[in-house]
Amino acid sequence: MKKGVVPLLHLGYWITHLSLIVMVFAVATIQRGRPASLSNVMALSPLILLWLLPGLLSFYSSYYLLFPGFLFRRKILALTVFASVSCLISALFGCLASIALFGFDQPIFNDAREFFNLVLLLFSISAIHCILALLIRGFINWYDGMKLKEELMRKSHEMELALVRSQLSPHFLFNTINNIDVLIKKDAMKASEYLNKLSGILRYLLYEVKAEKISLDDELKFVEKYLDLQKIRTANRNYVSYKVTGEAHDTRIAPMLFLPFIENAFKHTESNKKINSINIEIVIQKRGLKFKCRNTYQNGSHSGQESGGLGNELIAKRLMLLYPDKHALELTKTDGIYGVELSLDLYGH
Repeated sequence: MKKGVVPLLHLGYWITHLSLIVMVFAVATIQRGRPASLSNVMALSPLILLWLLPGLLSFYSSYYLLFPGFLFRRKILALTVFASVSCLISALFGCLASIALFGFDQPIFNDAREFFNLVLLLFSISAIHCILALLIRGFINWYDGMKLKEELMRKSHEMELALVRSQLSPHFLFNTINNIDVLIKKDAMKASEYLNKLSGILRYLLYEVKAEKISLDDELKFVEKYLDLQKIRTANRNYVSYKVTGEAHDTRIAPMLFLPFIENAFKHTESNKKINSINIEIVIQKRGLKFKCRNTYQNGSHSGQESGGLGNELIAKRLMLLYPDKHALELTKTDGIYGVELSLDLYGH
């Protein structure tokens, strides 16, 4: 929900509430045989204020504390207890306000029954505001969650199209097929092996990337196939270093998180295929993983921003939507080395 809408919602709530209070006291003034003039109603402003203050305290303690602390976490029993305590505190606060507004010379401070009735009345008012605050905050959270899901779905479709267009570009396919064609004459068995890897990549891109989460093991196999196909384009196969530490087990991950960075690394080492031009390391940890990719680049290069590739802004946006507060992405570009370091908290997500 837009930032300006929420304050307007609060303002409308309290204007409506205050209008109802004024109407009630205006009717009460008429019933006492006095005209409902502005001056007569304003004379009751201390009483209106006494009615309003406990509600304010109860409403915002529920809105900012009870909802995120208990209702959002579905701790209903704890919510009931703390909401009751909050309403009681608000009611007692109203009694203290009564002293400031009307002094000690009131029946409630001479008669325990009167005092109990006032506390009960203010407690009821506070409870109503407490419930309404939880409903309003719940509605705002529901609306924001719905908009976030719509945004995630839209971005996922954009990413899916961008990834397919990027990875199925004629340049990539033609180069790979031509290299396999050349290899057929030299080593038919090896050519068949690479052809199967290309088929596996195409199948993965057309079907697997549509899933919300896939096996980390499948994602790593895909990366390995992609690297193997890139390596046949050069005689110096040692210009790419790839290392995986740890076990994937049953870990699941959003598809195509690593490949945009890896593809970008190959683009910027196309004319500089020295030993260790590209270093890729994936460390699988207890509660997540770290992905590191470093590649050499030539001055004047704009890593990650070329047309046909996936810009860093789009990749960062996707990570923010898929892993909110559960990832860290660091990009560096120093001394001819372009670096990417991505940390993911997979089990807390």
